Amino acid sequence: MREKILGGRYVLVEQIGVGGMAIVYRAVDRNTAHNVAVKVLKPEFNRDAEFVSRFQREAEAASKMSHHNIVNLLDVGMDGDNRYLIMEYVSGKTLKEVIAEKGRIPAATAVQIAIRILSALQHAHQNGIIHRDIKPQNILLNADGHVKVADFGIARMANSSTLTKGDSVMGSVHYFSPEQAQGQGCDVTSDIYSVGVTLYEMLTGRVPFDGDSPVAIAMQHLHAQPEDIRRIAPDVPDAICHVCLKAMEKNPAYRYTSAREMASELRKALAGQVDQLQPRLTPVSRTPATVASHASGQSRVRQTTGRNRVRQSNVSMVVLTLLVLCVVGYGLFVGTQAIYDKVVNSATVGFYENSDKNVAVREITRLGLVAEIVGVKHSTIPEGVVVAQWPREDTTLRKGDKVVLTVSLGPESMTVPSIRNMTLSDAQTTLKAYGLTLTVVERVVSRTHDVDFVLTQVPAAGDPCQAGDIIQVTVSGGIAYVPRVQGRTFSEARELISAAGLTLNAAIEYVETTDETLHGKVKQQSIAADTAVIQGTAVSLTVYRVPSMLHRARLTIDLPESDGLTNVRVTLVDEGGEVTVYQQDYPSNASRHPEVELVCEEAGEFTCRVYINNVFKYAMTVRFE
Repeated sequence: MREKILGGRYVLVEQIGVGGMAIVYRAVDRNTAHNVAVKVLKPEFNRDAEFVSRFQREAEAASKMSHHNIVNLLDVGMDGDNRYLIMEYVSGKTLKEVIAEKGRIPAATAVQIAIRILSALQHAHQNGIIHRDIKPQNILLNADGHVKVADFGIARMANSSTLTKGDSVMGSVHYFSPEQAQGQGCDVTSDIYSVGVTLYEMLTGRVPFDGDSPVAIAMQHLHAQPEDIRRIAPDVPDAICHVCLKAMEKNPAYRYTSAREMASELRKALAGQVDQLQPRLTPVSRTPATVASHASGQSRVRQTTGRNRVRQSNVSMVVLTLLVLCVVGYGLFVGTQAIYDKVVNSATVGFYENSDKNVAVREITRLGLVAEIVGVKHSTIPEGVVVAQWPREDTTLRKGDKVVLTVSLGPESMTVPSIRNMTLSDAQTTLKAYGLTLTVVERVVSRTHDVDFVLTQVPAAGDPCQAGDIIQVTVSGGIAYVPRVQGRTFSEARELISAAGLTLNAAIEYVETTDETLHGKVKQQSIAADTAVIQGTAVSLTVYRVPSMLHRARLTIDLPESDGLTNVRVTLVDEGGEVTVYQQDYPSNASRHPEVELVCEEAGEFTCRVYINNVFKYAMTVRFE
C-alpha cells in the first residue's frame, strides 16, 4: 500500500503487526496529535465479499463495546479501495511476548491478568459477542500495566495454526475449546476454556497441548488431559490449579457458566478460600460390580451315580435355557429403551438466534424442551429478539432438558452525566463507564479554568442517551499572551515565545535584504503582541536575511518509489528546537536521489532531520561552511 496518509487525517508511521487478512500500523492522528493503531484490510481482500464481511463484523462488534480492558474502536473509514479501522494504540507487549521473556508468570500476577481478561469478556458477552480467539497473542499489556483484549474478528484469520469451518472462524488451535475442535458452535464457555488455557500457559510457561500438526493438537483438546500444573510449577497454589482446570473441562456444562463467575472463583483462590470453591464435576466412569467368589474350603469329593449325572445334566439345561431367555429378554428391553430414548424421548435443538422470543419459546416447547430466558440490555438489537442460545443448533437433548435463550431487553435507558468543570481525563473516564464517547469540538481561551477542563457539553447533563452516543465538549485551552518579538533576533524571539507557553511554527518565512543590520531579525509575527490565545498556540515568523551572510551545505535525499507527489521536508535541530530549512514536492518521474542546498545563519555542524510525506525517516550531521 503506497498511501502514507489515510482519510486525510491518519499519518502512517510504522508497521507494527500483520494478521491473516489485515496489516496494523502505528499512526498519528493529525487532529489530536495522538498515536493510534490503524488496521488496514490487505489489498488482495478488498474485493472478496467474505473477508470484507468479516472486517465489517469486527467493526460492528467493537462499536458495541466500551471497556477499560478492551482495545477501543475510534473510527472506521475507507480511503480509495483501502478499508481501515482506527483503534486505541496500546504501547507495550503482548502477553505471549511477556511469557516468552519470563518463562513463567508468578501465580498472583497471572491470576490478576486473567481476571482483567474475564472482565473484558463479561462486557463482550453481555453485548452478545463471543470472542472465539482468546490467546496470549491477543492480550496486550500496556507499559503502565493495563491489560487490553484485542482482535475481535481479524487477527484470528486462517493461518497454519487456525482451523475454519465454512464462514465460521474456529480460533487458534493451541487455545480453542473441544467444541471448536469438533466444528461445533461457540458460546461463552468456549471463551472461558481459552482463558483457562491462557492461564495454564502463564502459570507453567507452556501450552497444555502441543503436536506436529493442528489436527494432532485438536485431538488432544478432545481426548487428552493436560499435565499437572504443580508438576511443572510446584509453587502454584492448589486452589488456582483447581480453577484453571475447571475452566478447561472437556464438557462445556462442567465449566464456569460466565466470565464473572470464573473471575469470582479466581479471587477466592487468590485469597486462599479453598472451601468456597465450586467442585469439579468431571464424570466418573462406572464399571459393573464384580461377583464375589466364595471362600474355598477343602473340596469334598462326591461320587455320583449315572442317575445323578442325568439329573444334573437336566438341571444344567434348564438353568442354561433360563439364562439365555434372560439375556435375550434383557437385550430386547435395552434395545427398546434405546430406541425409545433415541426416537421418542429426545429432541434436536433448532436455530433460534435473531428470532422473536415468543416464536422461539413455542418451537422449543413443541419439541418437549423447556425454554429458559436470560435478558440482557443491548444497544442495537430490538427488545424481544434472541441474541444467543445454548446449547447450539443440532444438539440432541432429552425431553424436559433446558434450552437457554439470551434475549435482548433493548437499549438501557439512561441520561447524560454532568462532566462540566471536570478535567478532560476525568470526563473521559466518567463517560466510558456509561458507554459514551467524548469528542473535543473546540479549545477556547479561558481566564477561569486551567488547560483541559471541560467548559460546555452537548447533549446537556440529564438529557436521555444510549450507549455508543457521542458527547461533544468545549475544552479550556488556558490563556497565554503573545509577546512582542518584531525587531528582535530570531534566537531572542524563539525564547520569548517558548517562555510565554506558546510554540514556534517550524516553517519560517524569509525575506532577503541587503541591509546587514537586519540580518536574522524578525520582520513580522503572525499574531499581534499582547493578544490572548490558548496555551500552545503556534506563532509564525517572517525573518530578514542577507544572502551573502548565509552559510551553506549540500545534502543528498533518498526518496522512495511513488506514483504521486512525494513531499520532502528537512529541519535543522539546535538547542532551541527544530526549524524547517527546506521543503519541496517531487513528482514520480523525478530523481530518487536529489541533491539539495541548505542554508543557515551560522557556520558549524548541525543535526538535520529528513521527513518524507510528513513522516520522519532519518537524521544526519551536516556541516555548514
